[in-house]
Amino acid sequence: MQSNINYNDLKNKLLLHALKATQQRIVIYEAVLRLNNHPTTEEIYALIRPDNPSVSLGTVYKNLEKFVEAKLIRKVACEDGMMRFDGNIDKHNHFYCTNTHEIIDFQEEDLHQLIGNFLKKKKIDNFEIEDFHLQINGKKIDIQKEIVFS
Repeated sequence: MQSNINYNDLKNKLLLHALKATQQRIVIYEAVLRLNNHPTTEEIYALIRPDNPSVSLGTVYKNLEKFVEAKLIRKVACEDGMMRFDGNIDKHNHFYCTNTHEIIDFQEEDLHQLIGNFLKKKKIDNFEIEDFHLQINGKKIDIQKEIVFS
């Protein structure tokens, strides 16, 4: 979990993205950033509920959608059908572990450039590529060990 999240920074970021910086929105956005494990709506709700009993699950759903529209966060669809959220909006890709349901970020600029160049060469008619995200699905061989990129 990220520990250096500043209330005023969150408020200013919401305002910068043309969203009213309500207490509920700040709390929900902070939770997405704190739970940097690509949480579900329900996980975000469970984190904020004890200190914010007036925030409903519906409010969390609505605000997450607003954050996605404002490009503050991204949706991450999983093979298990769950929709999860990513507070990391930098260019990156994901490994999805089918046996532990973890989503692991990986940044590989060479791969991003390779895919981008491939798509440019294809000259796809009637479609303008704005962005792309790669998700590789697989499973951990030993679920006790971390995945290590070399």
